[in-house]
Amino acid sequence: MGSGRDSDWDDMFRSFDDEFDVIRERMDRLIEAAMNATGDDQFVYGLSMRAGPDGRPVVQEFGNVPRNGSLPDPGCREPLTDIVEEADRVRVVVELPGVEKEEIDLRSEGRELNISVDTERKRFCKRLELPCEVRADSAVAEYRNGVLTVNMDKMPDVPRGTKIAVA
Repeated sequence: MGSGRDSDWDDMFRSFDDEFDVIRERMDRLIEAAMNATGDDQFVYGLSMRAGPDGRPVVQEFGNVPRNGSLPDPGCREPLTDIVEEADRVRVVVELPGVEKEEIDLRSEGRELNISVDTERKRFCKRLELPCEVRADSAVAEYRNGVLTVNMDKMPDVPRGTKIAVA
């Protein structure tokens, strides 16, 4: 019987140890950056959790911290968002306090919705991956009391490829 990391039990959990090391290093960098930040350079990070249409939990990261090796724009805040997938449409709710509706720039393509506000007073930016492809031309956006709601019809499910009859 092996000892320490040589056992089968330890081999099974070695990948967890590696992942926790990466998370610990990332948290150390974030804490160090937060301790040295001032004013607009402060970082925000959090998790949003909700039930998906299938009842399974959906966890989304939010904030202006570096992700996937990219550095954040320190002056750009990431708004809180929620994506609700309904039977025939997708609803996106975005908190954008303190801006005018004319200052909001929305762009949709395929499964992405890009939201940005760039004024002297406020800067928000967020790229959302939607749960399915949507029809951008069906989008209806409403901004009221600091909350933006965008409704878009889902693209119909079309089988990919050409059916081939078998003789």
